[in-house]
Amino acid sequence: MSPQEIADILKTQFGDALTAVVAEGSHPHVTIAAERWHEAAVFLRDDPRLQMNMLRCVSGLDLHPEPWIEVVYDLISMQPGGQQGLWVNQSTIAVRVRVPRDGGHVASVADVWPAADWHEREAADLFGVIFDGHPDPRRILLPDDWIGHPLRKDYVFPTEYDGIPCAVTAES
Repeated sequence: MSPQEIADILKTQFGDALTAVVAEGSHPHVTIAAERWHEAAVFLRDDPRLQMNMLRCVSGLDLHPEPWIEVVYDLISMQPGGQQGLWVNQSTIAVRVRVPRDGGHVASVADVWPAADWHEREAADLFGVIFDGHPDPRRILLPDDWIGHPLRKDYVFPTEYDGIPCAVTAES
């Protein structure tokens, strides 16, 4: 199924919650309102036409100076039918969910695709997105007392952490 066909199905199901479609190019995607994301995720997985049963990746995307962060979910519909019983990639689409830069919330989809568990923790740690309903929201890459989210473009790197130098300056 083509990205445009997937977008058309989503537009019929979710109407104005589908805010953008980019069906061409190297990374076709749709943008869905954060308030409807969990419902859309279940639909993408369970609808017999779509069957997006594999979450390949969750990524954060900082479009600074825009006042939002995007969370990008790369989805694949894998179906049996290849040679020797192998599974075949039937279709792919990325879904972008836009949240406010400061204190942005989006529903976790770890209950829909278990692979989202660690990916969402990473996006929370490095971009500051809060995943409501996540089963284990602890930091995954940084110490609990680390201040800030290092992959945001407005992040100011500390010069030291716990007495250990963190940044190289022109003087060192």
